[in-house]
Parts: sequence; C-alpha cells; structure tokens
Amino acid sequence: MKQATVVGADGFIGRHLLAHLKRQGWECWASPRHAPNFTRRELGTVFYCAGLTGDFAQHPHATVNAHVSLLNELLEHGRFDSLVYLSSTRLYDTLPGYPADEDSHLALNPAQPRHVYDLSKALGEALCRHASGGRARVARLSCVYAGVDDSPGFLGDLLRQVRAQRGSLTIDSCSHAVRDYVHISDVLAALVHIATRGTQAAYNVASGVNLSNATLFERLGELAGVKLAASRTQRLPHPAPVSIARMQREFNWQPTPLLSKLPELLAIEQACRA
Repeated sequence: MKQATVVGADGFIGRHLLAHLKRQGWECWASPRHAPNFTRRELGTVFYCAGLTGDFAQHPHATVNAHVSLLNELLEHGRFDSLVYLSSTRLYDTLPGYPADEDSHLALNPAQPRHVYDLSKALGEALCRHASGGRARVARLSCVYAGVDDSPGFLGDLLRQVRAQRGSLTIDSCSHAVRDYVHISDVLAALVHIATRGTQAAYNVASGVNLSNATLFERLGELAGVKLAASRTQRLPHPAPVSIARMQREFNWQPTPLLSKLPELLAIEQACRA
C-alpha cells in the first residue's frame, strides 16, 4: 500500500486530494501543520498543499509561513520518499503573451505587494529544486474549480450568483479579463502522475487555454437562461497562455475545457428549474 502525507488537507485542493488518494487505495495521513514530531515519522509521499490564495495580501506573514517555512523544515528534517509542492501559474502573469512553459524565465518584483505571494511560491520551488536531494517535484496549478458549491474564487462566486438569479445579472469584473481554468478531477490525476511517475523538476497543471470573461459569460448565460454583463470595461493585460505540453507528453494527460464542463456544473440547477 502506498503511503501519503497531505499537508494542508483542510484546504480546497487538500481535502479533495485526501479523498481521492484513499479511493485509490493509499494509506493517508492528513498532517496538521503543527503536529508534534512531524518530521520524525515516516511520511511516504508528501503532497504539500498548504497555502494562501485570495487573502494573501492581508496576511503576508502567514503566506510566507505556509509557502516556505514549514516546507523548509520538512525538506531539512523530514523523513519522506518524495514530495509534490503545489505552486501556481500566477508566476507567469508578468510574462509576454507567448505560451509560458516550465523553463520560462520569471519576472518578479519585490516592490509589488502582490508579489509577496509570487516570491514566496518561487522560493518554495527553489527549495524543492535545490534542497530536496532530487526527491521533490513542483506542480504549478492554474485556477482550479469543482462543483457549483465547491469552487473557491471568481468562478465559484459566479456560478453561485447565476444559480440564484433570474433575468439579468451584472458581474463586478471586466469582460476582457482572461483566466486558465482546470477541473479538480484533472488536477488530482495530474498530482498522482507527478508523484509516482514524474521525472522533471516542475509541471504546469492547467487547461492550456485562456478563457475570457466575455466568452464565459455568453456560454454560461445561454445554459442558465440569464443575461450576464460585466460592470467594468477597461482592457487588462492578458497573462501568458500556459503550455501543458510536458504533462501531455509524459502522462498523456488531457484536461477537459471549462466550456465543456459547464453543462455538467449547471445540470442540477437546470433540473430544479424544470
């Protein structure tokens, strides 16, 4: 039986991953972040899911602790076979518009407040690359979503608003904004691939497609019978599209596009309306 330790198992991805591993027959330990003798026990394969996302700007110290401090202790003293560190494709946001792959040079600026998040993730990645004895891999995740009631962030809020609305709905966002969305089921499969078969230092776990709010609003409105409009009109710089060629090449991994998932996400609500 494979042994796994999930750090951050109380978070969105961590709890889904813990349940997935158990279904796959893994022996799992959901590690509390401050568990006594944490580094003294045999941890097996560690999935490092601890992190802050939307509230990192208000909690910079907690962000660094989650992304770096515990990881550093684990890499220095932990008894583990391998480790997968969950990072983010946000690291590519300042790159030009050509596809960003795992070897792209990053442009991070300590003067930018939001780069506390980016720099702490980048430092976590650097520790995995250079202080793990070759036992750690990095998974850079894009915007991960699940069901209507189980998706944090912009998409989850949008789906919940649409479900509760009739007629028309104005969204506090810009129609030109784009994001790369990847479903939690594809992420879970990718993380297990990386942990058990990965040979490279880092992997992009994304859909590989930037989806604009304008396209998302149009399709979601068609399915839900709601007219969606954005309240903002300014044009925003588009983040670089994320290349998933490495995941596809090594694992034959093919994520399902969000537009293909929307009917499934809204199926229960549509049944209730009928």
